[in-house]
Amino acid sequence: MVLSLDLQDFLLRARVLKLYRQALRISRRAPGDSRDELRRIVRQEMENNRTCNDRQRIRFLISDGLERLKRLDETLDMQGH
Repeated sequence: MVLSLDLQDFLLRARVLKLYRQALRISRRAPGDSRDELRRIVRQEMENNRTCNDRQRIRFLISDGLERLKRLDETLDMQGH
């Protein structure tokens, strides 16, 4: 099966992948006992929305994900991780 993406879909896909990489990168800073659980949650969130084709919903999910990552990053900073 060959996927044909228009420019908007391509750019959204790139943003989603960037968000996923950022989440995995930040999860490395989590304490060892919660690191695997955090990675599992990140993966599950991505899988739950994998079939979403609504561009507006995808943009919302990206925005929400970035906000959640920002809070996680700040929390880890405060904890010294």
